[in-house]
Amino acid sequence: MTENSAAEGFVYLVGAGPGDPGLITVKGRDCLAKAEVVLYDYLANDDLLRLAPAGAELIYAGKIGGGHNSDQQKINELLVEKARSGRQVVRLKGGDPFIFGRGGEECLALEAAGIPFEVVPGITAAIGASSYAGIPLTHRCIATSVAFVTGHESPEKENSQIDWERLSLGSGTVVFYMGVKNLPQIAQNMISHGRPAETPVALIRWGTRPEQEVLVGTLENIAEKAREAGFRAPAITVVGEVVSLRETLRWFDNRPLFGKSILVTRAADQAGEFSGRLERLGARVYSCPTIEIIPPASFEELDGAITEIDTFDWIIFTSYNAVKYFFCRLNAHGLDTRALGRCRVCAVGPKTAAALKVFGVRADLVPPDYKAEGVVDAFGSLEIAGKKVLFPKGDRARDVVPRELARMGAEVVTPVAYANVIPADIPAESLAALEDGKIDCVTFTSSSTVQNLQRILGGERFLHLLDGVAIASIGPITSSTCRELGLEVHVEPAQYTLDALEAELVEYFAGTPQAEAATTV
Repeated sequence: MTENSAAEGFVYLVGAGPGDPGLITVKGRDCLAKAEVVLYDYLANDDLLRLAPAGAELIYAGKIGGGHNSDQQKINELLVEKARSGRQVVRLKGGDPFIFGRGGEECLALEAAGIPFEVVPGITAAIGASSYAGIPLTHRCIATSVAFVTGHESPEKENSQIDWERLSLGSGTVVFYMGVKNLPQIAQNMISHGRPAETPVALIRWGTRPEQEVLVGTLENIAEKAREAGFRAPAITVVGEVVSLRETLRWFDNRPLFGKSILVTRAADQAGEFSGRLERLGARVYSCPTIEIIPPASFEELDGAITEIDTFDWIIFTSYNAVKYFFCRLNAHGLDTRALGRCRVCAVGPKTAAALKVFGVRADLVPPDYKAEGVVDAFGSLEIAGKKVLFPKGDRARDVVPRELARMGAEVVTPVAYANVIPADIPAESLAALEDGKIDCVTFTSSSTVQNLQRILGGERFLHLLDGVAIASIGPITSSTCRELGLEVHVEPAQYTLDALEAELVEYFAGTPQAEAATTV
């Protein structure tokens, strides 16, 4: 059907993919962006709901553990009702709507009610989960066909609708959807109809997600292995010789941080890059911004310094935010980097130096020790007496640099360029993960991230929730704050950079077990 005018209701059946929110199609994402109502399933990743507009009505219409939250007839009626109210409705379904997704039934109901609709395909679990498990469903000389089969058939049925003989005697790959409960019957049926008992089998739970688990066995022993491991739905079962390729082709669940949940406490606008890097290493990252960077109450001091910029000999930047807000105000005055003239520039470390390069400025000085004391040491070997130094800072910055440079005879001007605000609370998902003991590690990239988390949670709760959690600190100053607040620091890189912190995290967790079921063979 084609879309009607915006005044008329319309339904999009959107495949959410198997779990990784990055696997949704561009068209599916665009549909969510304009949705007024979203009916979503249990298997649809909650992160996708954030793509819907803030005012969209979100309705859960899934099932957990085989028990329907809403029966299909009610879902059909709800889709019709919401569309008839003139709204744009997205039916967000795990995997693909037309592969064991009952999307056909919903479309028939919409057609009967005269509601226009469109189907947006998604990556079905068999394809997504097997790929993330390192199992190609077809492979030359091993399997040239693949079958998708429901694993939901009741063992009490007198006549199965599954052609077990053809499935068993063929050499192709067979994928059973949601067949964990009936796994003993599935394995026995295939063996009794001719598939060798030693045929490799893989169970994949929560495929494509950071919590993915894979259990490998044979038709003969997979049911017992699953029972011993407590392997539960939702999962797919892959039967065929292609499963033997997993150990060679694994790429997802053998990454160094796979199975680890890491809480990142950086400011929201700065956490993205670091979080993305941890995710690429396999970690499940929970965002927990403990700092919100905002403009200061007044730019009067910084603006005054900028009007006299040609009188300064040095500008010292000790953070990305200092760079950002300084050049924002420089631009507000109609100036650019040419205004710095003869003024030399110091950056506390490589990340700050990189931020300067965005504005066409190459730092004249980057101390080897990336902290305030390192800046002081670097200037100790220079002739700084009588020099005028601009030090744009945050409202809670330590006074080490201006105090020590003043002792060396410099005139230091310290305008506040930005302010740090403590959020009222941490994201509900992150708090729940802490309370449920799901967090393996918390990263702190400044003393204020530690102090603020303690203030948000409260002293006793802070220590209780972080008990048994690995603490990763970016450097000695932050580590000192951690210890003052009662935390033991487990990870601290020799260099105070995110690159070094990332490498140290990998080394720290190298000796700890990954999710056991992810590597069971």
